[in-house]
Formats: sequence, C-alpha cells, structure tokens
Amino acid sequence: MKKIALVTGASSGIGRATALAFAQKGIALILCGRREDRLLELQKEIDVESVILLFDVRDRDSVNAAIASLDDQWKKIDILVNNAGNAHGLSSFDKGEVDDWDNMIDGNVKGLLYVSRQVVPEMIANGGGHIVNLSSVAGKQTYENGAVYCASKKSVEAISEGMRLDLTKHGIKVTNIAPGAVETEFSEVRFKGDKDRAKQVYAGFDPLHAADIADAITYCIMAPDHVTIADMTIYAKAQAAPTVIYRK
Repeated sequence: MKKIALVTGASSGIGRATALAFAQKGIALILCGRREDRLLELQKEIDVESVILLFDVRDRDSVNAAIASLDDQWKKIDILVNNAGNAHGLSSFDKGEVDDWDNMIDGNVKGLLYVSRQVVPEMIANGGGHIVNLSSVAGKQTYENGAVYCASKKSVEAISEGMRLDLTKHGIKVTNIAPGAVETEFSEVRFKGDKDRAKQVYAGFDPLHAADIADAITYCIMAPDHVTIADMTIYAKAQAAPTVIYRK
C-alpha cells in the first residue's frame, strides 16, 4: 500500500466525499462509522484497498478496541481525518436540552480526542503523518441559540492549535478545516429528523457541497512535504458569516 488514511464519519456527508476523493489519489482507506450498510456501499465504490471499522466515536472502549484490531500494516496510518461530529438542537441556552449538549461535547470533542489518542503514537513511531480536524465557522464566531455547538467547535480549534504545538517536532502536520453552510444531513440531524425545516437552511442560495470540502481537504494533504496548511475557512459565495447568508 501507498499512504493509509483513517476517516471517521465516513458513512455520509463530508466523510464519505473525502473517502471518495482520497481513493482517486490511490490512498488506502480505513472507513469508520456506525452504519455498516453505508460503509459497505462506499467500499464497493472505491478502487483502493480498504477496511471498515464500526464504532461510535463517543464510546471510548469501542474506539480503542476497533483501532487495536487493525493488522500491523493498517496501523501505519499516514492521514487521520477527524470528521465525525454532530449538531443537536438550536435553542437558547436556558431552553437547551442537556442530552443534546452531551451528544455534541461527546462527539465533537471527546470523540476526536479518543480517536487521535490511539492514532498519534503510531504516527510518531512511523516518523510523521497528517491530522485533519473538522471544525466549523461556528468555531470562529459564536451565534445565537448555538452556544454549546459553537463551544464544541471552538474546542476543536484549540485542540488543533495544541496538536500542532505538540506534534510538529515529530513531523506531524495538523490542519484545521472550518466549513460554512454545507448541504448534508447536518441540519436534518440538528432538527431531529425534521426534513422540511432542514431544507429551509439551504433555501435561496447555493450552499457548499460535501465534495467542496473534500476537495479542500485533499488539497491540504497533497501539499508539498515542507508545506503545512494550518487553518482553512470555507464559505459558500453567498455566506459572509455563520448566520449571514444572502438569499435570492
């Protein structure tokens, strides 16, 4: 195998698009997620060596067991894409549901940490690697009714900075990607399956697509060895800030 990439949340959205983009570059893939049927479908679409790991990033024991189960050749991970995450609910702080808060902190922050903690020591032993963390424009600017989601993504930004400070000496690049409005299952999950409300988020303008973010991630990981793209913010043309979108 050439390079090996582990992608979390590969069953849909940005994770799936990133796996497809990496496959076009001949990168072997460790496809991680909770939905085995979708991962099997993805595996059929790619023409590179791949393995599937089933786990929820919020479950530390499951993360540890899954990554430990990899054969020695697959543990030599060159690229880690911490994509798995979620948004649950959109309400003022005083009306926020604690279960939603737990889901966002556990998935967006702790899950990223659990996966990274298992992969990074192997990268150090192998002499280098590249970590791509998916933040959000919500990590750049807090917006009304999104305090905890924004806090979780600000945490990703801080973790990315801290990783870079700690790991550059080991030859490990760290890239933080902060997408704006990307039309995926994101809003449907946030609004608890309310598809009509989710569609309104992307109405009246041309939003970003998962493939746009995958292209940006691919650009970063294909940069020359002496180049680190530390941070990238990506908006749709019609979007000027997290909650400022010019609609037709």
